[in-house]
Amino acid sequence: MREKLLAIGDDFWIDTEDDRHAFKVNGKAVRIRSTFILEDPSGDELFKIQERKLRIRDTMAIEHDGETVATVKKAMITPLRDRFTIELAEGGELTAKGNFVDHEYEIERDGHKVAEISKRWFRVRETYGIEVVPGEDDALVIATAICIDAMAGD
Repeated sequence: MREKLLAIGDDFWIDTEDDRHAFKVNGKAVRIRSTFILEDPSGDELFKIQERKLRIRDTMAIEHDGETVATVKKAMITPLRDRFTIELAEGGELTAKGNFVDHEYEIERDGHKVAEISKRWFRVRETYGIEVVPGEDDALVIATAICIDAMAGD
């Protein structure tokens, strides 16, 4: 992903390691709250990502067909490292820990890595990669990374 393109109102592509378009992020500029649409290459909506206002903690919802599938929340107290929790509607929770401003963090489920997000794999400024463990939902992990990027940038 290209970090500088994640400004509200910008659209950008997320490419595979062999430079094929995998997902498109459509940033909605005319909304009061941050809203992004994650689409497949043909333009079909996979997830709607939307900031939740009037919450004690920064919160964003990931929706599919009008139903919330995950809620991403920034931790209120982080003694050693920044942290986000991802509550899944189907049950369970993911945790993201690390340095979010520099895009060096991991997403875990029950202590097992689900994805790693890192800039160190790239020489191009403002670009970072997302490596998802096989068997996990790539689109949901990417939607989570978009939420974290939007909230960490605030």
